[in-house]
Amino acid sequence: MRPCYPVIDGHCDVLYKMYERSEIDFFDPHTAELDASYARLREGGVKLQFFAIFLPERIRSPRFDHYLEYAALFHERIASDPRMLCVKTRADLEAVWSGSRVGALLTLEGADALQDNPVYLRTLRELGVRMIGVTWNYGNWAADGVLEPRQGGFTRRGKKLIKDCNAMGILLDASHLSARAFWDLAETSDRPFAATHSNAAAICGHPRNLDDEQLRELIRRDGRIGVTFVPWFVQDGGNADIDGILRHVEHICALGGERQLVFGSDFDGIDRWVAGMEHAGCYAQLADALSKRYDDELVRRMLAGNWYEYLYRYLPLT
Repeated sequence: MRPCYPVIDGHCDVLYKMYERSEIDFFDPHTAELDASYARLREGGVKLQFFAIFLPERIRSPRFDHYLEYAALFHERIASDPRMLCVKTRADLEAVWSGSRVGALLTLEGADALQDNPVYLRTLRELGVRMIGVTWNYGNWAADGVLEPRQGGFTRRGKKLIKDCNAMGILLDASHLSARAFWDLAETSDRPFAATHSNAAAICGHPRNLDDEQLRELIRRDGRIGVTFVPWFVQDGGNADIDGILRHVEHICALGGERQLVFGSDFDGIDRWVAGMEHAGCYAQLADALSKRYDDELVRRMLAGNWYEYLYRYLPLT
């Protein structure tokens, strides 16, 4: 099945796999090691892929050097290739949209090593980081994650990080935040934020999914809701298929989120897959399933247009 719709995907963990296993080649057309390899992104019609800096749990004391190692890996082994374009600005986004290269946008998942240091934050911005998820599942100096037992919100220093990101043009990601931290972010941020890879709790009750009040807040703020392909976020028990993804799409649309709904696969961050969505090359199958339920304009918005409008509005000019 040939892709007929362009796609923007808001989250993958390719860099994590390449960091852990240096022999993996993103551009090897025969590699089966990556769900979101270059060949599979092209097969699925992906025009822009977000790449997360995510440190493995074995690193007990994250250092800023670890972020620099990931950024070097991203630029040297992915973004520097002439087939790719690192998206840092609105002009880069337009060039990807109108050209033949695949866009790569660098993000940070877990701000543990930033330690309220504005020099570190500005350095990440200069290296191309354009979105930060402040926590992973647990707590750090800035906020609590969704699985942190105390279920706190943002700290005083964490709220300063929100303001600093707003001022520098770095977007914020609410996936992995505790419920209280989500609402602290909503109260503190001057800009709409995203949840790049979270589903609807009303459909599947996993703690990483968002309740209807949170979804409505993202819709009200004109943020973005990234429906994800993590099987246990799609369906209780994890035995999920594309119809399961569509149930989350339908629920978010029923809340009024047609213009805020996007996708964030979490490819390469999972070791089980939704049946029919095993890698990025399968996006054409999702597009086909969506097109049987929604009109062409809405399918295009969900797969790429909603992300594009958000990024075009909030990426820096320079």
